[in-house]
Amino acid sequence: MKALAKGVIRSFDHASVLVKDTRRALEFYIGVLGLEQDHDRPDLSYPGAWLNLGEGGQIHLIELPNPDPVTGRPQHGGRDRHTALTVSSLDEVVAELDKAKLTYTLSSSGRRALFCRDYDGNTLELIEK
Repeated sequence: MKALAKGVIRSFDHASVLVKDTRRALEFYIGVLGLEQDHDRPDLSYPGAWLNLGEGGQIHLIELPNPDPVTGRPQHGGRDRHTALTVSSLDEVVAELDKAKLTYTLSSSGRRALFCRDYDGNTLELIEK
């Protein structure tokens, strides 16, 4: 099997996460994490939102039925599928998660990182760099 030439895949563009209620999801992604909504999202056949990340890339919230189980997932998000984002200050993230009474687990690798879940059970890894 022949692979693509090096350099053909250049960068990360977006990750999509399924949510039950876009407005509620925005409370987490904007209200807790401080992301900004991209209002240029086209009119699609389902509700959702696009959120800009600081140095490029986006998270796309997609309000569609979730075919995956939300319960019974590993407690530590590092043992589950997740989207990893870099942050400038993990301490600020911890303060916001604590203020919102959201649980998280610290990375077991010793890195300055934590794992948390949004209101729909989607896991995020937040890494200080």
